[in-house]
Amino acid sequence: MSKKRPYRSKMRILADMMRAIQSEGEEGAGPTKILYSANLSHDRLTQYLDELVEKELIKEMDPESNNRSYLLTEKGREFLREFVRMERFSEAFGIEI
Repeated sequence: MSKKRPYRSKMRILADMMRAIQSEGEEGAGPTKILYSANLSHDRLTQYLDELVEKELIKEMDPESNNRSYLLTEKGREFLREFVRMERFSEAFGIEI
């Protein structure tokens, strides 16, 4: 019998992706690293990467290259800081986000 994993909100998935990118530093993170770190299917990864780029939370480094990688923007770093604050606040009251 498999143990059911808790549901992750879209916001948590996006934050997980952005944390994976942030953990790679100035080099940026490639799609495979993000996919495994955030535990996503390829289709969802592509959809969410496009959304994060569109919202200017991440930027694609050298989009013309075959070796894609992504970096957090300042707006993305601010999003993560606020998300962590929100996580701590909700955990203090026993509420899942």
